Amino acid sequence: MEKIKLKISGMSCQHCVKTVTEALTTLEGVQRVKVNLRKGEAVVRFDEQSVNPVNLRDAITQAGFEAS
Repeated sequence: MEKIKLKISGMSCQHCVKTVTEALTTLEGVQRVKVNLRKGEAVVRFDEQSVNPVNLRDAITQAGFEAS
């Protein structure tokens, strides 16, 4: 199990947090997601055999936000 912290820009409200959380949790292999609006980041625990950091960033981008 891997853990990564992603910086996310463009979030301004709890609806944004929900959108990012849903975008990440729908990916196969994602075990846990914690999005912090104040810090502008997401901490994701995932199975590296099923998903990788590029997939996570792509999901956030498709949801309308920027991740690094």
